[in-house]
Amino acid sequence: MAKISIGAQSFEELRTKDLFYVDKTDFVKEWWENEDVVTLITRPRRFGKTLNLSLLECFFSGRYEGRSDLFEGLSIWKDEKYRKLQGTCPVIRLSFADIKGADFENTRDGMISTLQDVYQKHAYLLEGDKLSATEKRDFYTLGQYVEKDIKKEITDDTIARALKKLMSYMVRYHDQKVIVLLDEYDTPLQEAYVYGYWEQLTALVRSMFNSTFKTNEYLCRGLLTGITRVSRESIFSDLNNLEVVTTTSEKYRAAFGFTEQEVAEALDQFGMGDTLDKVRFWYDGFCFGGCRDIYNPWSITKYLDSGRFQPYWANTSSNGLIGKLLRESSSDVKIAMEDLLADRFIETTVDEEIIFDQLDGSTEAIWSLLLASGYLKVEAVSESDGTDEPVYRLSLTNFEVKRMFRKMIRGWFKNPSVRYNEFIRAMLANDLAYMNDYMSEMVSTVFSYFDTGDASSQPERFYHGFVLGLIVDAQLDYLVTSNRESGLGRYDVVLEPRKKDANAYVLEFKAKSASSKAALSDLAREALRQIADKQYDAALIGRGIPKEKIYHYGFAFDGSKVLIAGESCFRCYGQG
Repeated sequence: MAKISIGAQSFEELRTKDLFYVDKTDFVKEWWENEDVVTLITRPRRFGKTLNLSLLECFFSGRYEGRSDLFEGLSIWKDEKYRKLQGTCPVIRLSFADIKGADFENTRDGMISTLQDVYQKHAYLLEGDKLSATEKRDFYTLGQYVEKDIKKEITDDTIARALKKLMSYMVRYHDQKVIVLLDEYDTPLQEAYVYGYWEQLTALVRSMFNSTFKTNEYLCRGLLTGITRVSRESIFSDLNNLEVVTTTSEKYRAAFGFTEQEVAEALDQFGMGDTLDKVRFWYDGFCFGGCRDIYNPWSITKYLDSGRFQPYWANTSSNGLIGKLLRESSSDVKIAMEDLLADRFIETTVDEEIIFDQLDGSTEAIWSLLLASGYLKVEAVSESDGTDEPVYRLSLTNFEVKRMFRKMIRGWFKNPSVRYNEFIRAMLANDLAYMNDYMSEMVSTVFSYFDTGDASSQPERFYHGFVLGLIVDAQLDYLVTSNRESGLGRYDVVLEPRKKDANAYVLEFKAKSASSKAALSDLAREALRQIADKQYDAALIGRGIPKEKIYHYGFAFDGSKVLIAGESCFRCYGQG
């Protein structure tokens, strides 16, 4: 039985060491026969993108000519045409996965180092007289490892044209055009967005991609992989020959990740076939094109190796960008997250062409990024009538992803002295003194954490983040909802008990305006009056919850100050 290797991304190593491998070699045939000149394939992280590029390199590169041992017994080797094609092409393979600079200078240095590695890998070109003395000196410009200070002397134009120049040498040497395989092309771009040097980097990357993939007579085929489809205007504006394959495309839909049949066969192979239902609950749910039973390979191999159910895939990244966008997002996004965490759907239009500089202000862009990153899946798509964009029905991908978001939201309120369960216990006991102490500490500790610069929106952003935290810690006992219609308006928050005879709670939040002279106590009482006047508990009463079991709480905010007032629904409306 093959051994499990965690994190192995080399096809050659997996095959020569007889390690566990799910046969994806049909991808070679599908990609080659599609005959697209330049292809961009986007998939979430840890879905075998690097391994598949390693597969393509091993199959096509002349460095692996005659290595039938790597492919015997696999699907691709059944076809004589492809047995003859193996090992017959010059190939450049590189990755941007490790280019994660906190500023443009470090990222630029990282790109130079990556190009140096590529040139070193093809140092055989210096042998013989295929290159002139001048060309050999040019080769050494990027082919030798240099100190950081010397890297500054390498111009942006040299970086942009480096791959094309190397390809020209390879064509002369091999008398064949070159296949270029670029992995994780968007990693430095995401870092550039987070750290604020987006414009500088995209200008350089745009020049490089234009030189390598567009105006290049030395190119046979090009394949790029990444998580996101960065907008054409950012870096692909000149690439009209680009075939883009996203998670909603039909092409290559089973080439990345494991299908349920492949998972079931792997479980049987390791004597774990009886756990398929639980594996499905934890890890199923990724959808690529019309294939709706895709599993993340990282989680499956970790489970096969350990036999324990854990959020393996969700824990392989800091999710810093996702967390920042959700934490600082508008209340609409947080309300939608409430639905997702409650196993409901959201409906939205989706633009798979991610425009990073619009992420701060566009809810559609946030959902598009979450979909591309694998945190959301498509449940259904409405048909477009040609005038309106189709509407996507989205949900959280699986239980593993749900666990990840719970952990992320808890992290927003990570002060150890601020605990939700203590707040909930105080609320259940109608202990207003403790509730006020708790909220005062929470607001002073984490209020600015939700601030995105608009002071007037801070309380709203904060309390919807607070509600998400309530959902995470109280949802076993309560259905927590916000901003829903009830009575004569929309309430802020309702906690509806899941158990019979338990109390229900209606929460209303008021933020003091800059011009208001009202005391916080008056504002809190105003919130209580609004609950009563607007009959926000009508839906609870309509579902049979007695008035004496419904409690109202009014929250008043003034900057980092907060005051809570409370009373029962029974007291508001009387016994009649």
